[in-house]
Amino acid sequence: MKRVKTLVAAMAVALVASTLFAAPKQEGNIKKIKPKKTVTLDVYSQLANYSGLQTGWFADVMLEKFNVKINIIPDAGGAFQTRMEDGNLGDLVIWGDNTDKYSQACKKGLLLDWEADDLLKNWGPYIQANMKMALQKNKYMDSPDKKLHGFGHGVSTSAKDIQGFFYTWDLRFDLYEKIGKPRIKDLYDLIDVLAKMKEICPTDDNGNTTYGVSLFNDWDGNMVMYVKSLATAYFGYDEFDFGLYDPDTGKFYDCLDPDGPYMYTLKFINKLNQKGLVDPDSMTQKYNGMSEDYQNGTAFWNIFNWMASGIYNSKEHLDEGKGMYPVCPEDAHPIVYGQSVYGGNRLWTIGSKTAYPELCMAIINWFSTPEGYMTTQYGPRGVTWDIKDGKTYFTELGKKTSSDSKTNMPSPYSGTFADGSFQINNITWSADALNPMTTNETYNKISWESEQLPAQTEIEGNWRDWAKASTPDKYMQTTKYRVSPGSLYTGAGVPDDLSMKWNQVAECIRNGTWNAIYAKTDAEFNSIVEKMRADAKSYGYDDCNAHTLKQAEKRAAAEKLARGTK
Repeated sequence: MKRVKTLVAAMAVALVASTLFAAPKQEGNIKKIKPKKTVTLDVYSQLANYSGLQTGWFADVMLEKFNVKINIIPDAGGAFQTRMEDGNLGDLVIWGDNTDKYSQACKKGLLLDWEADDLLKNWGPYIQANMKMALQKNKYMDSPDKKLHGFGHGVSTSAKDIQGFFYTWDLRFDLYEKIGKPRIKDLYDLIDVLAKMKEICPTDDNGNTTYGVSLFNDWDGNMVMYVKSLATAYFGYDEFDFGLYDPDTGKFYDCLDPDGPYMYTLKFINKLNQKGLVDPDSMTQKYNGMSEDYQNGTAFWNIFNWMASGIYNSKEHLDEGKGMYPVCPEDAHPIVYGQSVYGGNRLWTIGSKTAYPELCMAIINWFSTPEGYMTTQYGPRGVTWDIKDGKTYFTELGKKTSSDSKTNMPSPYSGTFADGSFQINNITWSADALNPMTTNETYNKISWESEQLPAQTEIEGNWRDWAKASTPDKYMQTTKYRVSPGSLYTGAGVPDDLSMKWNQVAECIRNGTWNAIYAKTDAEFNSIVEKMRADAKSYGYDDCNAHTLKQAEKRAAAEKLARGTK
């Protein structure tokens, strides 16, 4: 802790000594490094759900601005190990977290030092001027070689604010109205609600069978993603190795505890399945399959807004009186994350073998400028959005693309808005950070004065009347939410001597969890869970959790310090 306190003090001095949102030339002299012939940059992204060349309007933007094509390489099929063995991770390298794999790459010299040859100074001036704390954290806390290799995602301009909610408990509100808007006190009340919805809406837009929820498997890690995320959304505990962490108390709940949050939500999802309310393709389908389900109205409920209302609430559906909106169980404590001037754990870095270090740095720098960040989120400025008199607004086209991603983009851009979505799948600024191009607006469209509108459809008005709130975020602020504060805590990753045990335990828990979800009876469920628990322990589950308990103490100390410095 002494080291953390010293670093906090040093960072505070650095921040005070600088002017927030200094405004040097934002992009460096791009003309000097813009290649005459089109260059294809390999982007290895552990966060990507896409493989191949970036397409659509964003590809057009990158071609025009930097004369580059972006080739996305996701972290699938042993990609990390293969690229490590080859000694070349790619040109841009995006990390899912800042732990063991990132540490391995640092130690093997596979990431550029941003301070060498004044790379950051010359080609990342906006980052250098405005993300000082995040840069210092990467150098002194994330990187085992104590070199500056990048910064973490979601950087904030203030440590005092919370981010927007994304665990919003979206529900088909039109169907909820039709069944009389019954009280939802806890998860088990939700089972009855979803069952009644299926009775009155047995088929989706395409005539296929409907379900309460549709899941997918390609984001599973130590645990099954949706099961642990539901525990986070309901109890307010954050995912932490093989379990969940209470940010209020610092207590760790291991995922196989019979009375713990993971087992509680696993049992709930099994109950949904026993009633025919879980899409049977969930265990085998990928993210895209799940997205199609919500787009077509195949499933009625999801804890994530961007998986639910963000996909379902097209203009067509809303005009038909259909919509997904937050309906949070009364006993739920959805988590919301505190903003962090240090950034998160999903890192932006550059591979040491790139032939285009300056170009890569300039690209990340542009992603970090207000206009560049807004472009990655909302499309090209002047086409889908713009700013006038310090206020952000969507153009007429932007209003369409923000509500329906299938909207076609005009010439010279190609395809639909969805075709050009930002496939690197990471962010530089927090969506809820202040946008310095505006007057007290954030990057998040829900903060824009232009978006503070009366209800645009009957279904939206009905939800507002029920929720007694004008926006989903304002409604979620009335719930019993918990805050997970931004801090200097950095996970230790998996120690080498635990690596084999860890991988075996993770596979055991993932497989056992999915099998338990599909158990046809309570007896079968209990038998599967007991076998999963016994097998995991035989692989070294207790040893893994002993490591995690030590990390939980460190995280609790760092968060206590963060709360004390606000």
